[in-house]
Amino acid sequence: MRIVILQPSYLPWLGYFDQMSKSDAFVIYDDVQYDKNGWRNRNRIKTARGPQWLTVPVLIKGRHSPRNREVEINNTVAWRTKHLRSIAQNYSKTPYFTPTMDLVRSILERPWRLLLDLNMAFIRMIAERLELNTRIYFSSDLDITPCGKTQRLIEICRRFGADTLLEGAAGKNYIDEDLFTRAKIRLEYHDYRHPRYCQLHGEFISYLSIVDLLFNHGKDSLAILTGQKLVS
Repeated sequence: MRIVILQPSYLPWLGYFDQMSKSDAFVIYDDVQYDKNGWRNRNRIKTARGPQWLTVPVLIKGRHSPRNREVEINNTVAWRTKHLRSIAQNYSKTPYFTPTMDLVRSILERPWRLLLDLNMAFIRMIAERLELNTRIYFSSDLDITPCGKTQRLIEICRRFGADTLLEGAAGKNYIDEDLFTRAKIRLEYHDYRHPRYCQLHGEFISYLSIVDLLFNHGKDSLAILTGQKLVS
């Protein structure tokens, strides 16, 4: 059994869902410390002027080391209107604009309080759109005894009876591989090869939110992001 353990992200990139497609169980790491400089509350779309950040404002100032599941959205800022307008303006001429925009709008127009709930609504919606049936779990529901970073990953794997962890490439910088060897759990790194596909607005730009792919390729998106279909 292969497991993936990833933190929740806002409108995640293609590689996020490639990992999901390669896993038997997908664990959302919701009870680790929020990374304010990461991808939890932001991502990029493509515009005629290049990549544009879409950032969800959050309330973390003065709040000591909140976990992902505790971070609140700052709804005093009109971020929803800005995100909807930016997405609509820049993807209105894409082949799959209407069905994709309807899904995006159905989520962004809802009154979210917690960032995790917003992120999970998008993650589940995109997975359904891609026809991915991987079961999603939350690390906070597993009642893992506090321990070191690597050991906690091992304990999550054991909870599922997993013999393989598919870890992001960044894991090479902090995982103690010897602990996995001793635990007899195989450690694989997800070195994602980003595909090229049809985009608007000039030269191809990689590492955008997956909505860029969905707007441009619709039902073919999963085959493209997993490398099963090449686009010339």
